Amino acid sequence: MLNKNSIAIGGARKCSKYGAKYSAKFAKELARADICIISGLANGIDAIAHTYSKSERGKTIAVIGSGFNNIYPKENILLYKEILEEGGCVISECEPNQKADLSKFPLRNRIISGISNGVLVVEATKKSGALITADFAIEQGKDVYAIPGDINRKESEGCNELIKDGAILVTSYKEILENCIEK
Repeated sequence: MLNKNSIAIGGARKCSKYGAKYSAKFAKELARADICIISGLANGIDAIAHTYSKSERGKTIAVIGSGFNNIYPKENILLYKEILEEGGCVISECEPNQKADLSKFPLRNRIISGISNGVLVVEATKKSGALITADFAIEQGKDVYAIPGDINRKESEGCNELIKDGAILVTSYKEILENCIEK
C-alpha cells in the first residue's frame, strides 16, 4: 500500500453531519479511484474516512499514536481489526505497550503527512490536529486541500483559514486526482 498513490484525510473528532457526509464521500470516491486513504484512527472524520475506504480498492492505512497493545481510542478497536482483516495497514512508531500520549500525536501527524501524496482537511476547528498535519504537508512540499464550510460554524474555521492561507479549495474528489495524484 505504501507504493500506491495516497491521500491523508483528517479533521474534527466531534464532526458535524456535514463533516461526516463529506469525509465519507471523499474517502469512498478516492478509494474507488484506487487511492489509499491515510488517517489517524481518531473518532470523527478519521474513523469515517477509514470506514468508507477500507473495503474499496484503495484500502486504508491508520497511523496510531500509541502501541499496538493499547489502541486509542478504545471505541475504535473494532475498526482497527477490520482495517487489518480487509487488507489495510496500521502503523505506529510507538513501543507495543505504550499508551496514548496526546502530546505525541503531532509526531503521528508528521507520519500521516509524510507517507501521503497530499492532505485533505474535511472539517476542523482553529486548534484541530488536522491543521498540524496540514502544516507538516506544507513543510514537506505537499498539497493541502480543504473543503469549505459554513462561515458561522466553529467546525469550519480551520478549513476556511487554510483556504485563505493558500490551501486548495475542493468540492469534488476529482479535483484532488487532477491536482495531486496526476502530478
